[in-house]
Amino acid sequence: MTKKPEIIIASGIDDTLIQPLLYGIEEEEIPFRFAEIDGQTTVERAYQSAIESQLSVGLAYDRDYTYLHFKNLPAAEPLFKVAINRPDQLDRLGANAARLVKGVPFKEID
Repeated sequence: MTKKPEIIIASGIDDTLIQPLLYGIEEEEIPFRFAEIDGQTTVERAYQSAIESQLSVGLAYDRDYTYLHFKNLPAAEPLFKVAINRPDQLDRLGANAARLVKGVPFKEID
């Protein structure tokens, strides 16, 4: 079975927590999907999501933070980390995940 090119998001505790992130990805018109991803930590799950993704971009989150990872980075060094309680920043993080795929400049994240 051929995998579709899409950003992989590690399924988490409550996917509604990251709704602004999904809006950010959708604004940039890049497909994504949720997947069950194994890992000891949220950063590991973000990295494994990037490995799983045909686009080399993965996301994972916990009750505190959301992480954006790229498969060519060291496993312990995600590209971005955003607090889950910052919807404006989550939207930008989602856009940045899509922009990483497109190869265009990132939106600023605090």
